[in-house]
Formats: sequence, structure tokens, C-alpha cells
Amino acid sequence: MLSEEIREFFSGEILDDERTLRKYSYDYSIFSVRPKTVVFPRNVDDLKKLVKFAAKSKKIGKNNISLTPRSAGTDMTGGPLGESIIVDFTKHFNRVREINKEYAVVEPGVYFRDFEKALFLRNLLYPPYPASKDLCALGGMISNNSGGEKSLAYGKTEDYVLELKVVMSDGEEHVIKPISKNELLSKTRKKDFEGRFYKKIHGLIDENYDLIKSAKPKVSKNSAGYFLWNVWDKEKNIFDLTKLFVGSQGTLGLITEAKLKVVKIKKYSRMAVVFMNDIGMLADLIVEILKFRPESLESYDDKTLNVALRFLTGIIKSMKGSFLKLILDFLPEAVMVLRGGLPKMVIIAVFTSDDKAELEGKIELFRSDMKKFKVQTRLIKDESEAQKYWAIRRQSFKLLHDYTSGMDTAPFIDDIIVNPEHLPEFLPKLNAILDNYRSDLIYTVAGHPGNGNFHVIPLMDLKNARIRELIPRISDEVYDLVLQYGGSITAEHNDGLIRTPYLEKMYGKKITSLFSEVKTIFDPQNIFNPRKKIGADLKYSLSHIGTKRNGESAYNKKDDATG
Repeated sequence: MLSEEIREFFSGEILDDERTLRKYSYDYSIFSVRPKTVVFPRNVDDLKKLVKFAAKSKKIGKNNISLTPRSAGTDMTGGPLGESIIVDFTKHFNRVREINKEYAVVEPGVYFRDFEKALFLRNLLYPPYPASKDLCALGGMISNNSGGEKSLAYGKTEDYVLELKVVMSDGEEHVIKPISKNELLSKTRKKDFEGRFYKKIHGLIDENYDLIKSAKPKVSKNSAGYFLWNVWDKEKNIFDLTKLFVGSQGTLGLITEAKLKVVKIKKYSRMAVVFMNDIGMLADLIVEILKFRPESLESYDDKTLNVALRFLTGIIKSMKGSFLKLILDFLPEAVMVLRGGLPKMVIIAVFTSDDKAELEGKIELFRSDMKKFKVQTRLIKDESEAQKYWAIRRQSFKLLHDYTSGMDTAPFIDDIIVNPEHLPEFLPKLNAILDNYRSDLIYTVAGHPGNGNFHVIPLMDLKNARIRELIPRISDEVYDLVLQYGGSITAEHNDGLIRTPYLEKMYGKKITSLFSEVKTIFDPQNIFNPRKKIGADLKYSLSHIGTKRNGESAYNKKDDATG
């Protein structure tokens, strides 16, 4: 039995009971994949032995053995799902090892909510956090190249990872960091595993340099494929493999530690909220707001707001402060619902500065400028009032996932991005595609309009085979439109089981063949997280579609198994 074989060398916990296997069969995606066992490594030595065990098993013909890393399990793509061994990092690899004014050193099982608190005490910020920041962990954020509400001003995870420690397919821990051209040449002369992978990956990039550079998506955020175009900076003579491991979804090795850049929090912040009754002007409004250079520009639609107000108690419990005061804070939105005036879209714009007078002047100009769109604009007075809008935006998907009945949340076109200047043309065409299926689904829209990045979440009856068959048809139509405008099929959620089959559509055969070579260089036996990034089969993915489990979340923060 697999668990018994692992117990012979493993010091951490090993679970293969029915409850655990069921729990780890799900994330926040549409998929269900049942593992054989779940392990909780206690230290790096456990991981080394685990990789060597998997490699030895492969050599003797046990090809179904694999290792799938998992942190909080909030992924929306099926990324942390696998049929063999799930490696959970939240129980023991959950330490913040160091924080100073320039960087922090963390383990992959650290929940972002804990990291954020530690940074806040030092007036520091790790900007590329996602909307699920109260639920997710840093290992998943790095593996997905996460972004979020601060990415408009600060960039994504790939811009903040300075160094990684990774247990690779040789069963040893390696330090991955930017190196000079001379250091690269020195490494390629080595005869060991590290020397071979540096030599091979440098050769692959150098021989295909122009093709790789031309393949880079021309948008501000991208999580599709392996980011080969970011590795070799010939102008600066820097070779940086962290750019390859970020966003790789655990397919190249097991991350054990990360050194992350942090920044100082701006002194002053003001939020403006724009309520739109005519969705047709959304694209033009976004283009106008961007002229004011907000730090964050977020949105959610009327369907999301309606669910939030229906389950207001749950939202308020997630917030800090007086329960009565928070109830009163939501009264204006409740009155809107009663009067039938629920806005079609809520836009959140946040402006920051270290100069208070400059900030106040900008936000007054912003309010004045919004009048030409004939929208209602509120300038938020303080953080406690702003908190309610963030609570709805950040929990928009969780609300839909946990509380909508009779239909399932179906994130499969959930992370598309085009450049904002294309929005006036793109959004009407996107809506037209989705409206063709309005008899079979309803859909919600939230996301980061400042980047042109929208999270479109259909609500569908996934128990119905005919409805499930719509998923690839709608995906093809939406992705064709996205690529027509030079966008990416995933800005920050990554590929997983849901989008890996579409990477060839996005990049073409030559680039996807290079992705396969990357996988072979670092993981020749396909030990790490198979069927992600390469080797995906749309038929396999569609055959593993599950349904929501009677309101049970894939993530339960009260459960000790995941922290």
C-alpha cells in the first residue's frame, strides 16, 4: 500500500482516510480528482526522500506515482489536484523566517493573512496578493503568479520573487536566483544535475531567443505557460530562473522557501466608489479613470452585490469591528435593493500618495470628471467604510461558490485579459457570446478592469451532461475573441486542468513544444504535478468535472488538515 511504503522513510503525517481523500479531491475549480494519499512533510529531508521514492518507483514501472504540491487549496484551475500523492505544506512549512525593510523570507505554507499582519506591524506591503488574500497561502500565490488589486500599480508575483529554494527531480534542494552571464557559464560547465539543467535551459532559450521573445503576451498580466521570455535578459546579462519557476504550478519541483521583495506602505489613501446603471459605458469609463493613475481599480456586478446582501451576516462576520456599526454601514446598499435601484456594476478606485494635499486634489478632480458620465460617485471617508466594499469584492467568488443553490460556480473563462484600450470593442463582443447561452447559464463579472482583466464566473447546472458540454464550446469562442485582441487566456489564475489544453491555441505548436522541453529538462520522469502546463487532455479534464458538494467549501479554515 502506498501510504505504508512512504511511512518507512517519512517523518511527517500521512493520511489516506475517506474524509481526507474526499477533501483533497477538490479545490475551488470545477474538478474532482481523488488522490491515493496526502502527506504533510515535516522538513526538507522528508521532501528529498519523497522525491527519491517517486523517482525510484518510476524506474521500476510504477508510472502512476506523482507528487502534487498544495497549500491552501483555493486554486480555481485544478492545479493542486492529482491522482497520486498530495503534498500539503500548510501544517509544517508555515514559518515567516525573516522580515526586513527590503525583503521577507517565507515558507510556502504561510497563509497570506498571517504574512500581511506581520508586514503591517512594520508598515510594509507585499503588493501582488489576490482577492482571496484571507484564504490563500504563499506557495500557491508563487506557483500561480498571482496578482490582484495592487497589480495595476505594483505588478505581479513574478516582480517580487528574489530567490527560491526548490527540491528538484534529483531529490536535492537547489537555490534558484538571478545570476550573471559569467556565473551562468560556470554552472553550465558542471557535470552534475544542476550543471545539466542550466546548460540545457540556457541552450533552449538562446537557440529560440527571438521566437520566445515574440511569444510574450502583450498585456500587463499573464499566467499562461512557462515564462521563458523573462529568464534571459541579454541587455543586463542576467539569467534568472525564478522567472521560470514562478507560475509553474509545481510542475518543475517543490518550493521549500521564497525570498520576496516588500515595499513601504503609502502614507495616505482614499477610495472612490462609482455606481453604474448602464453597463454599456463601462469600457469608456475605465479608460477615463485610468488617466488619474489609481493604485487599485476593481469591480463587481449586480449579481455579486445581490448575493452579498442576501448573505450579509456572513460578510459582516468576516469583517472586523462593531457588528451593529457594520450593519448600519450596509444600509444604503440595502435601501438600493428595496427601491429596485441596484447598480449594474460597482467600480472601486483607490488613490494613494505620500502627499496628503496632492491626494485630496486628485480625488476632487476625479469626482468632478465622473459627472460627465452621469454616474453616482461616493468619496469614502475612512478605512472602516471602505472595508465593506473590499469585503464584497474580495469574497465575490467565495460567496457565489458557497451560497448559490441549484447551480454551480463554473470558473473556466474566469481570468481573461486584454489591454484596456480594447475594452470599448471587446466587452460588447464578450457579452454577446455569453448572452447566446443565457438560457443555460447566468454569469457574474468581477475583476481588475484597470488591467483589462475580468473574472467571468458562469453559474451552471454541472450535473446536467448537456450543460457540461457547453464548457469547451464557450471556452473556444471566448478565447478566440481574447486572442483576436492580443490578450491572454489567464492573467493570474494560471492553467491547471482547465486551460492547459488551450495553450497551443494561445501560443502555437512551436512554443508549446518548447514548454514540453522545459518540463523534460527539469522533470524527465514526470514526477511533479502531471497534466498541468503540458500533457493535458481536454477529454480527461472534462471527465473530472464535479459539482458543488451541498454547500461545502473546498477550503475550510477550521479544519486542522489545511491549517
